Amino acid sequence: MAKNPAAPPGVATRVTAARILDAVLHGGRSLKAELAAALPEVADPRDRALVEAICFAALRNRARYDAALAAWMPRPLPRRDAALRALLHAGFAQLDPLALPAHAALAATVDAARGLGHAHQAGLVNALLRRAQRDGLPAGHADAVWPEWLRNRVRTDWPADADAIFTASASPAPTWLRVNRMRGAVERYAARLREAGLEPLAVDDLPDALRIDVPVSPTALPGFAGGDVSVQDAAAQRVADALSPPRGARVLDACAAPGGKSAHLLERDPTLRLTALDVDARRLRQVRGTFERVGVGAGARLLAADATDTSAWWDGEPFDAILLDAPCSATGIVRRQPDLLLHRRPSDLTALAALQARLLDALWPLLAPAGRLVYATCSILHAENAGQVATFLERTPDAAAEPLNERFGRAAGAGRQRLTGEAGMDGFFYARLRKAI
Repeated sequence: MAKNPAAPPGVATRVTAARILDAVLHGGRSLKAELAAALPEVADPRDRALVEAICFAALRNRARYDAALAAWMPRPLPRRDAALRALLHAGFAQLDPLALPAHAALAATVDAARGLGHAHQAGLVNALLRRAQRDGLPAGHADAVWPEWLRNRVRTDWPADADAIFTASASPAPTWLRVNRMRGAVERYAARLREAGLEPLAVDDLPDALRIDVPVSPTALPGFAGGDVSVQDAAAQRVADALSPPRGARVLDACAAPGGKSAHLLERDPTLRLTALDVDARRLRQVRGTFERVGVGAGARLLAADATDTSAWWDGEPFDAILLDAPCSATGIVRRQPDLLLHRRPSDLTALAALQARLLDALWPLLAPAGRLVYATCSILHAENAGQVATFLERTPDAAAEPLNERFGRAAGAGRQRLTGEAGMDGFFYARLRKAI
């Protein structure tokens, strides 16, 4: 008996991508969580990178791909064929925008239908992908993947900038690195990157940052495992500049996980007496792991607790500086987490705004006289940012805003707003508040 022909290379990669997309598109799952669970099972780093690229491209372009399926199929796929729909999205993503070699992409994706238990529909997958190759996929608008209610909020808050926000949110982000100054100068690490075939760009007013305009796996970076460098967007690195605690200060990072901002502060000043707090004990373990990798935080205090319930964890000694990187809509990082647009609901914003206000009110009494609190979010929405700070200042007589300069973005009420994509950075808001003596 003749043996079955070997499956085309890359079939397992397409199966993995389709299963992740199915969980995200149809199961309400987090892309980050699904990738974290699936990628360790993929042996070849090139295949891991391809799975990730397919998933991101498919989610960023899902409105276009849905339009193609609606136009090209006489009736929608039934719910039981959700995995097949996800595979078709993965196939479209390989043709546009990833522009993989069409023959190999089609062969592997068609064969992946069999791996997903849809062998009887492999012909349908082949026909649809060949039509996409022949006719091209429908053009689309960058805002089409945003739910209407959220799209309208962005247009209301930023009428002149909304289209640029949507375009940037649909585009891949550059890779921003934070060089650990305890391990050497930025210039020295840049030389190591060039030796590895990567071309970094330094930014004058970002002392610890390098930018690489191609996707790079963190584990492929020289010295990453040893803590020489971390991956952190430049907008997030700005938080350390905004807080700038005095040397040896007692500092609270009130929503610390996964630990990048605390680690950055400690890399700059290992003498800080830092408390890293997070409500999620599992995520707090990420903070500890981050500290261990970069070699900081031996004397840091890590606490799993609700920041608003200060009686349960505060020891009564005031903090010289507090960082409140508040839970938010994350609308400034959609380009890094495109599945957010699938999961956000209007009620989320109401609940988040209420939580932000509770956090500000609970943490302010813990700040020493003349102490500084930085309120930050990765949101671009007025209600979570300038509006939230304005109402806090109205109800808090001993709080005053301290100015931040244009390095932090455009003026936005008492703070500064960086919109998505500006200077290659994520969307981010910063306000620096000083307590009266």
